[in-house]
Amino acid sequence: MKASLLTSMIFATSIVSAAPLTEKKPVTDEYHGVKVVDEYRWLEETGSPAVKAWTDAQNKHSRAWLDARADRAGIEAKLTALYAKDTPSHSGLVARPGLLFALKFQPPKQQRLLVTLASPDDLASERVVLDPNELEPKGQVAMDWFVPSPDGKLIAVCLSENGSEEGTLHFYRTETGEHLPDRIARVQYPTGGGSTAWLPDSSGVFYTRYPHKGEKPEADLNFFQQIYFHKLGAPVTEDVYSEGRDFPRIAEIELETSEDGRLLLAAVANGDGGEFAHYIRETKDGAAWRQITRHEDGIKEIVFSHDGAALYLRSVKDSPRGKVLRMSPTGTLADAVVIVPESDAVIEGITPTAKHLFINDLLGGPSRVRQFTLDGKDAFILTLPEASGVGGLIEVGDRIVFRQTSFVAPAAWMSYDPTSGAMKKTALFNTSPVDFSDIEAVREFAVSKDGTKVPVNILRRKGTKLDGSNAALLYAYGGYGHSMRPFFDFENRLWFDRGGIYVVANIRGGGEYGEEWHLAGNLTKKQNVFDDFAACAKHLIERGYTRSEKLAVEGGSNGGLLMGAFLTQNPGLARAVVAHVGLYDMLRVELDPNGAFNVTEFGTVKNPRHFRALHAYSPYHNVKDGTKYPAVFFLAGETDGRVNPAHSRRMTARLQAATASENPILVRLSASSGHGMGTGLSEKIAQQADVFAFLFDQLGMSGK
Repeated sequence: MKASLLTSMIFATSIVSAAPLTEKKPVTDEYHGVKVVDEYRWLEETGSPAVKAWTDAQNKHSRAWLDARADRAGIEAKLTALYAKDTPSHSGLVARPGLLFALKFQPPKQQRLLVTLASPDDLASERVVLDPNELEPKGQVAMDWFVPSPDGKLIAVCLSENGSEEGTLHFYRTETGEHLPDRIARVQYPTGGGSTAWLPDSSGVFYTRYPHKGEKPEADLNFFQQIYFHKLGAPVTEDVYSEGRDFPRIAEIELETSEDGRLLLAAVANGDGGEFAHYIRETKDGAAWRQITRHEDGIKEIVFSHDGAALYLRSVKDSPRGKVLRMSPTGTLADAVVIVPESDAVIEGITPTAKHLFINDLLGGPSRVRQFTLDGKDAFILTLPEASGVGGLIEVGDRIVFRQTSFVAPAAWMSYDPTSGAMKKTALFNTSPVDFSDIEAVREFAVSKDGTKVPVNILRRKGTKLDGSNAALLYAYGGYGHSMRPFFDFENRLWFDRGGIYVVANIRGGGEYGEEWHLAGNLTKKQNVFDDFAACAKHLIERGYTRSEKLAVEGGSNGGLLMGAFLTQNPGLARAVVAHVGLYDMLRVELDPNGAFNVTEFGTVKNPRHFRALHAYSPYHNVKDGTKYPAVFFLAGETDGRVNPAHSRRMTARLQAATASENPILVRLSASSGHGMGTGLSEKIAQQADVFAFLFDQLGMSGK
């Protein structure tokens, strides 16, 4: 009987540990004289019976492995309990006369609610306008974005399903929550996003739209975003084209009106590389559009003055850390005057009020806020806690309100009165369901391959011994000029309770040190990003925080690409890798709808120089047979319109076939999520429980 039981256990273990075999069907491509063989091209055929069968087999294999971890169920139960204790959080604040709009995340509800408040200090005034959880109780309907009318009486809301971000515009009455009959399809898609802006009298909206079937070839239906106008109550078939036929195929349009609604501004991004052109017009019927900046002008942002009489421009032209210009809405860029010159800080955002100009700065990761007069004089730095992050700065009455974040304390919306200088926490703040008083954040600098100093933010329990015995999780992003500001995540309490150290690196490709920092990590310089990350991993080992057998790394999207490059270039440096919704085949990225938008950030195989750089680091093409790879866990969403989940399928198959180690190569392909936006709470918890179970197992982190 004992022998039989032992045999059963061995058999069960072998079932769990054996990854499904993937058939090889070689295809050869040639780029600039270089032949590239792809054995798993067939896994791109989303929806085919063969790919569905492969996905089912891989999901079952991963599920069996993960569920066999002794504490997997306990981890999910603990996360669920923490979210149940979490206080509601508010984001995306928008002010209208006498009213504040916000998105409210209120566990255990699956999706955020749209609410209004009389002020950020009056929680009792909160009213729910729209609860997507009532539209679909499983949490599969999400709000992509919302825009209240100028008087606040109506709201335009973009809704999408299953994490797809493929959105339809709906309209609601603020007071009653009444759903108006107007519906506008294809205003939002994850390739170029979507936007809308109201007329001053709230009678209609300008909006972005993608082509309908028949208007463009099938391959172009998720490109060529243009601007249209819709009058409320009129048939959508009568909507009028406004602008965009001459915009790039990969245009991404963001609409904004002046506070009085008289002027409309369109920011038109040339894909995801950080280049913008700007167009302006009056909102009155028959007014013409006028271009005021071009993609090559280096203008990252334009905002209206409080009275609409001026434009404030954030420029990186010959000023990679940013400067602020001012011009008339009827003038030209040549007439713009510098009112805030470049400094050591990176200018990240501009918020004009009736009497002041506020500038949100970035100092290599942490934030600061400066106050000026409207002509850029009398600079004054607001007092903030050390190592704060700042976002969402808006004017509310005679005050400004902004979201202040930290690595070790929950976020809070702060209120600042420029007249009295008083700073206080509003009623919109979070309390943590767990205590972080034993955790400290320290900032150190790793030295990259070319000598560049790279910030690493290390969260550790006070008194942590630097003897190499600690498990450490290193996280980074490194792309698109996106900056990693301080943030709080109570989920990490589970990590700290098992002796873990959590580290966030501010690597190149981001915007922490301005446009130079970004451009040093894009196109043919992308390898710098991977070198920076590897240097941060080595720094943690050399400083005694951890050792390779106790080190894990994690990243998502562009950070997923980072994970792929890290594990193929440094297979022995870390014990475990977690890669969310990542890019792995850099030679075929641009063939996906959203991939074309990334050409301005990554480059194109059509350019010989770009091809050589892409091929040199493309994770999928740099997997080597017989290499002992670390444990790897890929996560992807089947409805992802930003990164094709085929990247994760093919990278999984390639690694499973190539690795010479006994470490697991797992993939989790979710049918109820996309790139992460709009994913329901229960699915988020399940994903995180799987990640923790994987990491705790691989790093030998036993629970209490």
